Amino acid sequence: MTDLLAPRPHEAVLEIGTGLGYQAAILAELAGQVWSVEIIEEFASHAGALLQGLGTSNVGIRVGDGSRGWPEHAPFDKILVTVAAERTPPALLEQLKPGGRLVLPVGSEEVQLLAVIDKDAAGQLKTRKLIPVRFSRLETVT
Repeated sequence: MTDLLAPRPHEAVLEIGTGLGYQAAILAELAGQVWSVEIIEEFASHAGALLQGLGTSNVGIRVGDGSRGWPEHAPFDKILVTVAAERTPPALLEQLKPGGRLVLPVGSEEVQLLAVIDKDAAGQLKTRKLIPVRFSRLETVT
């Protein structure tokens, strides 16, 4: 997924699903700034402590509903979603810069495909569905 995302040193990346911080640590080495949203407070706290212990200073973490993105830091050059959604959350598409890329697993619990969504300069979206995958579901707050 990281390879498909292709983060660059000058880019801002939004990660949905911080978990325990492993992916955020990788993204921190490849991108200029990483913003990560985790719905489970205990995970976000653990990830923050881990990243701080590693001396990582370019990752911001918050507890919240990842389907809403992080509007205060948008737009993002790249967005990586590490949990499956039935369909791509509209807020994430809105927060993706023109020329940006979003990588996420899409589909039901039974059938998911890894998708790459590119937004061109005019804001048009092009979706490629690549391989079958199995991820936990995106949790949202209603």
